[in-house]
Amino acid sequence: MRYDVVILGAGAAGMMAAIEAGRRGRRVLVIDHAKAVGEKIRISGGGRCNFTNLDIRPDCFLSQNPRFALSALKRFTQWDFIARVDAAGIRWHEKTLGQLFCDGSAREILAMLQSQMKECGVTIWLETEIRHVGQAAPFRVETSRGAVEALAMIVATGGKSIPKMGATGLGYHIAESYGLPLTETRPALVPLTLAAQVLEPLQALSGTAVQGRANCGRQGFEEAILFTHRGLSGPAILQISSYWREGDSLRLDLARGEDLGEALRRLRQSEGRIALRTALARFLPEKLARHLEEISGLRGNLADQNNARIDQLAALVHSFEITPVGSEGYRTAEVTLGGVNTDALDARTMQAKSVPGLHFVGEVVDVTGWLGGYNLQWAWSSGWAAGQAV
Repeated sequence: MRYDVVILGAGAAGMMAAIEAGRRGRRVLVIDHAKAVGEKIRISGGGRCNFTNLDIRPDCFLSQNPRFALSALKRFTQWDFIARVDAAGIRWHEKTLGQLFCDGSAREILAMLQSQMKECGVTIWLETEIRHVGQAAPFRVETSRGAVEALAMIVATGGKSIPKMGATGLGYHIAESYGLPLTETRPALVPLTLAAQVLEPLQALSGTAVQGRANCGRQGFEEAILFTHRGLSGPAILQISSYWREGDSLRLDLARGEDLGEALRRLRQSEGRIALRTALARFLPEKLARHLEEISGLRGNLADQNNARIDQLAALVHSFEITPVGSEGYRTAEVTLGGVNTDALDARTMQAKSVPGLHFVGEVVDVTGWLGGYNLQWAWSSGWAAGQAV
């Protein structure tokens, strides 16, 4: 069986590449081992699909070469995808920080993509095992349905994240088989875990959340922080996990937007007889207030605390230092950091510089976005770029 283009992976990037190649008159085959297309799209955004972000910038993406993504992102922008969503009659809304979600269901985005693939004659093989990929021009893919040859091949197999949905390292193996280098891969946008001795005194805080800021080195994110039975989660932690390395400490501001020292001094003047933990609970969840009072070593009422002690307590709240020992791993990671080294790819076409006709798109490439629609926009943009080139 011969096609102009064979695409490995029916996720966001693979479907976008298929649509663009199909619209250019190419005979396209998409192969995936899953039972349905776009499973990660279906579950994204709590089932409403955080399909892009209004604020797409280079510094919102991690890569050994952060500027690599610029070409694709500038040529197929968030506004281009929004226009397609609007044309399909899909209603959407903006949440915090420029994040766009469907008013209804993520299935609306899937239906749009499937309809567009059907319109341009794309063939889709689901529940199909890819057994071997070899040679070039034409590329030969051996599958559980038989062998396929194509003049161009686009690898859109994603990363290792969420293996229960079928994620594997296939795309990395394919890259290596053609001599392309990889950058180290690891889980990203993932909850962080704490050592037993650190976690034990925090057990009572499991389920407690605050609007705070998580810092690791010079990078920081202001969103919710959640204490869990295994460590730390919430959007701010997921974001900072992409920058965290083993051995690094996090600095958490547990009362973002509040000058706690000044607030406690004002409260001392009017309600000095209240317990210290009661005063803290005016600004923090009660369980967290009790814990912070305990570890501060301060005792007595608010009136018993001089300015130095209040500043000491405020510093503890605004710069709460903690050192994770690991992450929850690929099991719960939203994306995979690292992948096919961008030095080996043409930024305009996503083609391997050393293998004409071989393209890599989406999560399999060493480009990882922040939480909030950035990774799906990278999938749309990189898939579009490859689809324009084959």
